[in-house]
Amino acid sequence: MKFPPTIPQLPDIPVCTVADMGLRELERIRLILRGGSVIDWRRMHFQSRDEVDRFLRLCQIDTSRPEDETWARTVLADAVEYLRQTFDYRVADAVADPEEIHDLFLYASGVKGLPRHRRIACIVLKVMHVLQHIEGRDLMHRLAVSEADLSELVIAKVLGVAQLLRDKGLPVAEFAHSIKSRESLITKLLAKKETVAAQIYDRTRFRIITQKPADIIPVLYFLTQHLFPFNFVVPGQTENTLVSFKSVLEENPHLQQFAQHLHLDLDYEDREDRTRNLFSGNTYRALNFVVDVPVRMDAYLPPPAEDTRERKNRTVFTLVEFQIMDEETARQNEEGENAHKLYKRRQKRRVLRRLSRGLVIPKRQG
Repeated sequence: MKFPPTIPQLPDIPVCTVADMGLRELERIRLILRGGSVIDWRRMHFQSRDEVDRFLRLCQIDTSRPEDETWARTVLADAVEYLRQTFDYRVADAVADPEEIHDLFLYASGVKGLPRHRRIACIVLKVMHVLQHIEGRDLMHRLAVSEADLSELVIAKVLGVAQLLRDKGLPVAEFAHSIKSRESLITKLLAKKETVAAQIYDRTRFRIITQKPADIIPVLYFLTQHLFPFNFVVPGQTENTLVSFKSVLEENPHLQQFAQHLHLDLDYEDREDRTRNLFSGNTYRALNFVVDVPVRMDAYLPPPAEDTRERKNRTVFTLVEFQIMDEETARQNEEGENAHKLYKRRQKRRVLRRLSRGLVIPKRQG
């Protein structure tokens, strides 16, 4: 028997424009643009309990519910135990057993607690981040839910945010989704060096086209406020040939004052080894990134009062790819060598070459 889902409700907030952005927003945007990881961060940027509470709800954790509060405390205790046993790390009692879970984020942001609590809270939150993903994967394997059903849940969730985005008046010309066909999945796996099904990140993909290039950053940040937490972007799976982080600062002088406070220096991206999609045209431009979208699975679990599981996590993660570009770029991406049919042709040529290596090349039909 399925029970109705209990998705945490998000308080409404104003749209954050580029003019409204500061260091907090810059760090989150940069994380997505370069496909980085919060495990490398040394400070969070939360300023109030309400802000933390909204973030937790975005993570599908509503601490006003006893079951969610208990689960958050369980993950915290596991993280503290890991640090103490593995590294003999001294975790201050204020961090190991805070009055509220929210305090961890405020400690890690340096707006509450003693100065030494910031570093300790950051470390604990990093371990909790990893533990929650492990728990999500474990729950996924234990639930009797098909991939198709999970796709329906995440598509409904994303399209709900897409409607909200339009209702808020953000300049989006297109917001569409697609699911890879079986043939496309086979071809992509054969074209990749690592032929593992789990490495197909764009099985479910959403394409977002803004009216102008300047609209991309506000739309991107809107998604991190209403759909997925910024820290759930999958590290190393961003392909960005569209938006330069340096250019964001150059085009918005009021943001340059925050450059010296960033986690990474401004030239960091220039030193990274960036590889393009082998099958895209040389002038193809887009921002592609992959997110672990959190999904509540209450409909597939017993009510909290009847839940006899030892580990009472109620959230799983499903991988979703987002592609963002502006209208003019989208038009250019369909011209010349960038045309999708040529992309598919180059991809199939590589697959045929790999399959026939050392063998007789199959005859073409027709």
